[in-house]
Amino acid sequence: MLPFVPKRAFFEPQALEYPVGKKIYDRLTDMGVEIAMTGSHNRVTGIPGKTTGEAFREAKRTLVVGVRKTTDFASCKPSAHYQLPLNTSCPSMCEYCYLATTLGRKPYLRVYVNIDEVLEQAQKYIKEREPEITFFEGAATSDPIPTEYITGVLRQAIEFFGAHEFGRFRFVTKHSSVDSLLDAKHNGHTRFRFSLNAASVITRYEHATPSMEERVEAAGKVAQAGYPVGFIVAPVFYYPQWQEDYRQLFIALDRQLPSHVRKDLSFEFITHRYTTRAKGHITDIFPATTLPMDEEHRKFKYGQFGYGKYVYDKDIMTEMKTAMLNTTVEFFPNAKTEYFV
Repeated sequence: MLPFVPKRAFFEPQALEYPVGKKIYDRLTDMGVEIAMTGSHNRVTGIPGKTTGEAFREAKRTLVVGVRKTTDFASCKPSAHYQLPLNTSCPSMCEYCYLATTLGRKPYLRVYVNIDEVLEQAQKYIKEREPEITFFEGAATSDPIPTEYITGVLRQAIEFFGAHEFGRFRFVTKHSSVDSLLDAKHNGHTRFRFSLNAASVITRYEHATPSMEERVEAAGKVAQAGYPVGFIVAPVFYYPQWQEDYRQLFIALDRQLPSHVRKDLSFEFITHRYTTRAKGHITDIFPATTLPMDEEHRKFKYGQFGYGKYVYDKDIMTEMKTAMLNTTVEFFPNAKTEYFV
């Protein structure tokens, strides 16, 4: 898959006072990207789009470079203690993505140039909890890989945590451009996770993303480089031949992952679910979507944040959980399954 190249970029003037901001500006200028200034990375105007779908697609090709004003980190339970704010959004256009709802009509990409200040705050959080380990999540509202070749901030974060005895880092990506991170001094302190799905699901719903084979190959490279590796298989869909399609995913992983990493693999499984609000937003952006969102075939369930969502009914969930966990044990008996929801 070709690298992400923004169609346009907006800079906060203050971002150019930081070395990372100047580096990004020079790189985008060399690439011929149209650049304009903006008063705030939170309120960007000038992204075209007459319809919701047009605005969405144009936003996905827009990069905004700014300074993160607050260095306080949001919590990220249960997977980590804190979010590490490196960037927001991603260029992929997955039809089911929750960020299409939470980031509004124009989910443009944002990168933050004050990486040193962000890592200084991470150091404070680590110090407060010593000698306990403090975990940070780098992809709670983003995919940090597509813009890494422009910014370099992900590598800087990886090497920061590699040097800290009581700090650990984790992030997840759907993308395969990992070569610049293979020789990073991670010291085993960063868990490099990949968001995977059946090949047919990726083709149907995960637009502007690498194929299943590309992601699995990238995972093999990362594992060979000594990173602890994890996988989020999400969302898992129930349809005819679903078990065989997901089995092929595990067969592909089995071919790529070296034996010495298999004692420290992690898996996370999330079945497809949606809210009424998300359904409305999805059908605005993708009016021809074939996502299975028929309420008659779902169960309504209230979530931990007080709103309801439509999930598979109990019998289907039991069937899916049993099949996926059995497949995981078959191919990777020493792996840890963190959850199935």
